[in-house]
Amino acid sequence: MIIVGQISLAIALAMAIYSGVVSVIGIRNRLGQFLESGRRSMFSAFTALSIAMVLLSLALITKDYSLKYVAEHVSNSLPSFYAFSALWSGQAGSLLLWSWLLTLFASIVIIQNKNKNLELMPYVVATLSGILIFFVSLLVFVTNPFETLGFTVTQGSGLNPLLQNPGMVFHPPSLYLGYVGFAIPFSFAIAALITRKLDTQWIISTRRWALFAWLALGVGNLIGAKWAYVELGWGGFWGWDPVENASFMPWLVATAFLHSVMIQERRDMLKIWNVSLIVFTFILTIFGTFITRSGLIASVHSFGQSQLGILFLGFLGLIIIFSTYFVYTRRKDLKSRYHLDSILSREASFLFNNLILIGAVFAILWGTLFPMISEAVRGTKITVGAPFFNTITVPIGIALILLTGICPLISWRKTSASNFAKNFRIPAIVFFSSFIILFIAGIRGFYSLMAISLSIFVISTIILEFYRGTAARMKYNNENLFIGFKNLIFKYRRRYGGYLIHIGMMVIFIGITGATVFKVEKEKVLRKGDTLTIKNYKLTFLGTDDFKTPLAEKFIATLRIEKDGKYIGIATPSKEYYYLQKQTSTEVSITSSFKEDLYLILAGGDDTGAVNIKAKINPLIGWIWWGGYILFGATIFTMWPSKKKKKKKPLQRPGDGKVNTKELESKNKVKV
Repeated sequence: MIIVGQISLAIALAMAIYSGVVSVIGIRNRLGQFLESGRRSMFSAFTALSIAMVLLSLALITKDYSLKYVAEHVSNSLPSFYAFSALWSGQAGSLLLWSWLLTLFASIVIIQNKNKNLELMPYVVATLSGILIFFVSLLVFVTNPFETLGFTVTQGSGLNPLLQNPGMVFHPPSLYLGYVGFAIPFSFAIAALITRKLDTQWIISTRRWALFAWLALGVGNLIGAKWAYVELGWGGFWGWDPVENASFMPWLVATAFLHSVMIQERRDMLKIWNVSLIVFTFILTIFGTFITRSGLIASVHSFGQSQLGILFLGFLGLIIIFSTYFVYTRRKDLKSRYHLDSILSREASFLFNNLILIGAVFAILWGTLFPMISEAVRGTKITVGAPFFNTITVPIGIALILLTGICPLISWRKTSASNFAKNFRIPAIVFFSSFIILFIAGIRGFYSLMAISLSIFVISTIILEFYRGTAARMKYNNENLFIGFKNLIFKYRRRYGGYLIHIGMMVIFIGITGATVFKVEKEKVLRKGDTLTIKNYKLTFLGTDDFKTPLAEKFIATLRIEKDGKYIGIATPSKEYYYLQKQTSTEVSITSSFKEDLYLILAGGDDTGAVNIKAKINPLIGWIWWGGYILFGATIFTMWPSKKKKKKKPLQRPGDGKVNTKELESKNKVKV
């Protein structure tokens, strides 16, 4: 198994190098056979890495401790479910996953473009091969997952207790799907720059890839937030950790890209901006991969000290230099034929949206890098905490929500003031009514009032758009309500799917506001029979229990929960001490409802039977996850390919059965 795994990696590297070299030779000398050989070599690299993936997975599940990677990440008592997830919990395994996904996506793209984008594809394959060479070289020469331990062990070190959660089985792969997915539109952008084919073709060809990567990265961040909420025991879901920021920034830039490409497709504007955005997105994905492997930061997400940091930094520098050169030298080809006609237009709203998003990215990037910069310059690491990020992102978020609501109310090119006022009337009434109702309900914070009111405002504008579109179909196409609505969203899937995505985002915004602004906390030491009251909840401490499992020793507190005087259940927050890692983990108890979560933490206990209980009420936090479900479903709906209408064959007249072969041949001549 070990030898086969190492040979597979070596073959994958050889195929990546071969694919890149023959693609370049084929491009320079116009040799179609070389280009085809380069494409097939990518399939071979995928096959070799697939073998490596299967072998490492089997080694982890069967606990083959002859491999150093297996001994460091699994143990005899670790369930197979988590043993398999150890594939991406370590340095070498995660890089193998990265490389395998890249060859998988490259193979799919090659198949998709077998008979199209013939001028771009050789450069796309060459670019993807260059990226693959770097990652597989790391696996072969620096951090080989099939490295042997050198001595015999009967027990592995086990998986970090914090990672033994179902969320961590899906969180890293989802992020990698996003990170690697952006390599596809990046490669097409580079190909378009090299060939000077800078129309909308490269954007159209990669639209679904960009949307897929954006979705994967967004879902990965949401799963990570849910994992932090249920596993880390601090009651929050986002701590502005540097690695959290590293995965959030490319998502923000990709959001800007997905909006601005619509302007290029419709008005042939912002060419240089769109190319720069997708390049910047990919650079940030490599930066995020670098952050976790540099050893420069302390994070629960990072892999600790590593020699890979300098290699990733060099690779990052090469990408920046290479991309900047082509964008700069093609700047004349990237000039737009048209300009912004009016500030009161959909193009302008998208442009402002882009500027705000990029401003947020640079602010987050500065806050993420500042501790490293301060340590390098002054010798002292100055930590930038959550207050800094909240201060800059909250007003930015408010501005984005406002623009999201305004955009559907205005048209392309130019909107008259009277038409805007007419479209704005109902949503404005909804906004001010929501603001007043929330104020009367006791909400006083300006940002929280604006965030919730504007989110409702956005949802109202979207509902109004659905209503107007459906009403128009009912009037002009003689369709009933259901048929009109169905035909509207399926015929204009991209537009109305985008609106549904915006609804999901607004639900997430409302959840974030509720969970961060209106939370209530209380802490108390309880003895058996004591009670803790928080809002309309009454918690009665019933006692403790202590027992052992193959992995850990558990200390559990049991509490009876009553709400408004009615019994609703039992809570069992606990502390778990893991033997192998000599590490204690906090397992919280969460009682969820549509309105709020009751979040209980066992902070400690003593020999007398007393326990320290922290109770939190997190209003609307479940809306974050529900908004994520809406976002996921809406994005899949938007990406789903529409059925192609079959062209009707013209009716043949009697005697027309014969085919004019000469005419057919002349029409089907292919220029090479």
